[in-house]
Amino acid sequence: MENILITGGAGFIGSHLTGKLLKEGNRVICVDNFELGRKENLAMYSDNSNLEIIELDVSEVDKFSDLLAEKKIDRIYHLAANSDIQKSARMPGVDFKNTFSTTYSVLEGMRRNGIKKLFFASTSAVYGDKAGVNLTENIGSLSPISYYGGAKLASEAFISSYAYMNEMEVLIFRFPNVIGPNLTHGVIFDFIKKLQNNPKELEILGDGTQCKPYLYVLDLVDAIVEYSHRQKSGVEIYNIGVETATTVTEIADMVCKKLGLKDVKYNYTGGNVGWKGDVPAFQYDLSKIYATGWKPAHNSNQSVQATLDSLEL
Repeated sequence: MENILITGGAGFIGSHLTGKLLKEGNRVICVDNFELGRKENLAMYSDNSNLEIIELDVSEVDKFSDLLAEKKIDRIYHLAANSDIQKSARMPGVDFKNTFSTTYSVLEGMRRNGIKKLFFASTSAVYGDKAGVNLTENIGSLSPISYYGGAKLASEAFISSYAYMNEMEVLIFRFPNVIGPNLTHGVIFDFIKKLQNNPKELEILGDGTQCKPYLYVLDLVDAIVEYSHRQKSGVEIYNIGVETATTVTEIADMVCKKLGLKDVKYNYTGGNVGWKGDVPAFQYDLSKIYATGWKPAHNSNQSVQATLDSLEL
């Protein structure tokens, strides 16, 4: 049994990861500031004696380092970050504090306590807007166009240096949009809220042609846990996702069907991006992780549908 700490453990992905790790018999400590994470996401595990939930701002280095020492942590899954991209577009400091500073705090806490094993949740946003370019893990000239992507890339750089200086074992997944049960933000969530307020019309940011891969959260969590056991010295980076993609208009159609709505008027705001910093489409190379034998159980459209099927509306 390992003593595992998950930052952002009450968040969308973190809560699913918590369940998976508890099922494997680990002792799991979820740390969250509950700005985006929700305690109800962990409610189903509340009677598990191997789970401990701690409210703490991970960016507070000294407090976080002391916690690691107190709990004798063996491995960290660092998922704490700002996941509201549109919010950080208005307030860049959100990503500096919640995305980059939390990573620095995790790394420094690991250094002070001699902890060697880390999983880091990175993102396709580190690549920037490179339409038509095959995005492999070792491609050069990473140029994020969102504050979120910039904070994640800066985090990867700090991870690289800390891993070398302190002989850490780090697994990094760069993933696209992740969806599934307990989703709290993103296009599906936004469309449902809008249509519940006005079932006759739907505002769609951009022109609806934005086309992105959507990865089902349970497929991601299975891969995170499996590949964590394959860690080796240094930093290993994988793109993870699905080969297919789904347009914004397709998602709107699927949401309307789920809600039993017909003849909804779509009002497009125009342009090929939803907001400044949005990447409308990208070509993700998955050959590295595919070569190891991993494949997702759901394609992009199936991920959207499975997410909608999990909702009680």
